[in-house]
Order: sequence, then structure tokens, then C-alpha cells
Amino acid sequence: MALIAAGCGGSQRVASNLQTGIKPLPSPTATPSPTPTPTASPSPTPAPPPNPSPSPSPTATPSPSPSPTPSPSPTPAAVPAVDHVFIVMLENHGFLQVIGSTAMPYLNSLASQHALATQYFANSHPSIGNYFMLTTGNLETTNDNFTGTITDDNVVRALLSAGKTWKAYIQSLPSAGYLGPDVYPYFKHHDPFAYLSDVANSSVLAGNIVPFAQLSSDLSANAVPNFVYLLPNAENDAHDCPSGIAGCPDRDKLAAADNWLKANLDPLITNPALANSVFIVLFDEAFDSDVTHGGGRVAEVLVGAHVKQAFTSTTLYQHQSTLRLILELLSVPDRPGLSATAPDMREFFQ
Repeated sequence: MALIAAGCGGSQRVASNLQTGIKPLPSPTATPSPTPTPTASPSPTPAPPPNPSPSPSPTATPSPSPSPTPSPSPTPAAVPAVDHVFIVMLENHGFLQVIGSTAMPYLNSLASQHALATQYFANSHPSIGNYFMLTTGNLETTNDNFTGTITDDNVVRALLSAGKTWKAYIQSLPSAGYLGPDVYPYFKHHDPFAYLSDVANSSVLAGNIVPFAQLSSDLSANAVPNFVYLLPNAENDAHDCPSGIAGCPDRDKLAAADNWLKANLDPLITNPALANSVFIVLFDEAFDSDVTHGGGRVAEVLVGAHVKQAFTSTTLYQHQSTLRLILELLSVPDRPGLSATAPDMREFFQ
């Protein structure tokens, strides 16, 4: 704040001393009267200098009233450390075909009671690139007929390096450790683990790809791994019509997937032994006509004791964020591919 001082200087007047002479009267005598010592006229008392007008007190520039300090936004909770992460993959339906659909009452109940990503987008069409993004952080290929082996860093390598366990429980898999081509209703390109060099080159790790029925015995033996990949077959994942029917209304595909979730996922969610778990339901891609962000807008639902209740997110996410989330939940430091720079999903947790 600048202060401006203003003042007036007063002038001082001093009167000159006047000396007055007195002329003597003539005397008849010869003796002259003595000349009186002249008396100096008293100097007039000098007028005191006028009091200078007081400098006006500078008008202080008012300090602006401090704006109230806004309450800081709460720091998002950290991603919790959990014992298990379960992910169920469903097929080929966009967000608007799923959320609000009367054909999927169970999934919609999970979405409304737990947490829903409303701006989640797949990475590509067709399916296979999305499955690789979820496991390697890269598209790798967009050819569903791909027969090669992927050597890039991947979720299996990351888990093992951190001392974590994993299994893929796959409905209609011909046998444990099966790495061969499609045997309908099993689709290999929905099983990304079968392409990873870590798995393909190790009979021990290939043995972690098992028929879905193995989950029940692992639960009974208290041998559920840290990361659990759950894959319905093509008749129960909304890819094809149920029960091998050649053609059906789309809602029949969704209803079959919803029934599968109710029968197979709900007992896991409500199992007290799995209380410290996060459950993810995710569609791999939208209809081919939706190419937004590569693979179209899809639904992802998160459930678990650590997950916020009745929460909806409007943050844009893709499959690399889910890969990052899986690893963070299991306290695995490695971040394969694009998961290293993907937006984290901590906002979903309490």
C-alpha cells in the first residue's frame, strides 16, 4: 500500500526594529537638556508561523477482504491392498445396451448399489486387442485369428515377480492347460493367457488355465489365487445366443449373461472368506459401429467392501487402467505397457 503525504509550508514575517528620534525643546538656559537615551520601539511579537495545515492522513487502500479459503477437496483414497481380484469378461455390447436393460437386472443391481464407470471405452475392434490390452498393456494385434506368441511384459510376469498367484477359470475349456484353437463354445481369442510366452513355454504355468468347474474345488480347499480371471463361454458371455440357438433377440444374449453372473459371481461376492476382494465385471468392446476411442463405450462395474457404494465415475478410462488397477490392488509394482501411464482408478474406493 502506497502512502501519499501532503503538507503546506508556513511563511514567517519579522517586523523591522524602528528607532524613533526625539527632538529637544529649546531651553532659555544655556544648559542643554540631556538627550535621552533613545528607547527602542519594542519589536512587535512576530506572528507565529501559521500552523501548517495537517497533512491529510493518506486514505489507506483497504486491504481486500480475504476470500474464504475453500475447503480442500478430500484426497482420494489410495487403492486398497486386497487378497483377491476377480474379473469377469463379457462380450460385444455397448454401455447403453447394458445399463438400464431389463434383460440384465442382476448386473444393473450391482451397478446401482456399488460402482459404475460411465465413461469407459474399449480400445479396439475386434475382441482380441482388448484382451491383450487388459493383460499386456498393448493391443498386440487386431486379428482374432492370431496364432503367434506374445513376449511383451504381461500380467502373469508381473504377478509372479511379486510372489502373487493367478488362475484363469474358463467355461468349456477342453482341458486344464489347453492352449489350442477354438473348440466351440470356447474361444481362444477370449483367453489371452494362452498366447503369453511365459505360459506357452511352461507346462506349469499353462496348468493355471483350467476349466471353470475347478473354481469350486479351489474354494473348498481355500486355494483361491490372488488374481482370478473368470470367462463364460460364448453362449453365456453375450457373444452368441444361449444354448446354441442360431438366432435370437439381443436381449436373450444379455439375459443369458446376467443369469450366468447371478449363478456364478453372486456366491463369490457374498462369500465371507472373500470379503477382502474386489470384483470387476467388464465388457470387452461395444458394437462394431461404435469406434469411439477405438472400441466404443462399454460398462464396467466394481463391487467389494472397499468400493464406494452407489458411486458413478465420469472419468475416461480404457482397458489399460483396469490392468493398472488389478496390479495396484494386489500391491504389484510392475506396470506392463500402457498401464504405466494409464489414469489410476482410486476414485472408486472409500
